[in-house]
Amino acid sequence: MKRRFAWAAALLVGLTVSMASSWAADYPNRSIKWVVPYPPAGTTDVLARIVAQALSERLGQQVIVENKAGGGNNIGTEFVVNAPADGYTMLLVNPANGINATLYKKLNFNFIRDITPVAGLVRTPNVMVITNSLPVKNVAEFIAYCKANPTKVNMASSGNGTSVHLSGELFKYMTGCTMAHIPYKGAGPALTDLIAGQVHVLFDNLPSSVPHIKSGRIRALAVTSKNREPSMPETPTVGDTVSGYEATAWFGVGMPKGVPREAVDRINQEINRILADPKMRERLAELGGLPTPGTAEDFAKTIALETDRWGKAVIASGATAE
Repeated sequence: MKRRFAWAAALLVGLTVSMASSWAADYPNRSIKWVVPYPPAGTTDVLARIVAQALSERLGQQVIVENKAGGGNNIGTEFVVNAPADGYTMLLVNPANGINATLYKKLNFNFIRDITPVAGLVRTPNVMVITNSLPVKNVAEFIAYCKANPTKVNMASSGNGTSVHLSGELFKYMTGCTMAHIPYKGAGPALTDLIAGQVHVLFDNLPSSVPHIKSGRIRALAVTSKNREPSMPETPTVGDTVSGYEATAWFGVGMPKGVPREAVDRINQEINRILADPKMRERLAELGGLPTPGTAEDFAKTIALETDRWGKAVIASGATAE
């Protein structure tokens, strides 16, 4: 009897391994949905579409970017959390996922628990950009203007609690500037109003602002990273004027909890290969993105560290959201 049981158990294990191997060899066999929790034209959307094209070519299946904006990033995230854990739905993970864990007192999910980290993509500075009509040429002049006009400056953001918002809140906290916060549903609408002069300043993720900076439609005063951005070497850092100031954004890929490890490994491997491609690295560098290749476990550590870091910023700013 014991021999029969052992034989049956061994057969079951063998069948399970065989089925898993067969599934892995066949994955993916249809298109993959990549959810961007913001409207088109922002950094998350621009980045996803660049990588999705390369990933589609490598996988032999279409990776389709789908924008699900709203709720400060939470609508798209919750959609992926509740999606089937079959490897065919991905999330463009971004700083708001780490920020919202502290910013929102009640969410229908726990990001660290409910999303499987797959791969890091890039880390990028934010950039302090202003409307052309604002009569300042540098950060010091901007601070002076704010203090001389405490009710006139409107600070746009891509949404309440995003890294764009909190980069601005950190600036306000460290400089004593008074600015009214105007949240938008993504960087695209915020940039439209910045160009039109409806708002005055935006601490945007660099990739979405770069085309408008190059075209002269808005002006860059400084980047938010510790060091100058290689793609914009003439642009100073905020920290050059405001000692100790630093804020960067990070991006990656996640899938629903319980997704097969084979799917995680396949997507991770292909993304790492994409990030190693010189042409892709050059394209990302033009947008101010520094590739962050690594294992799924490496990206899990990034999520945990950034959730803790931005959580402290949220608490210090006093920002909340419902």
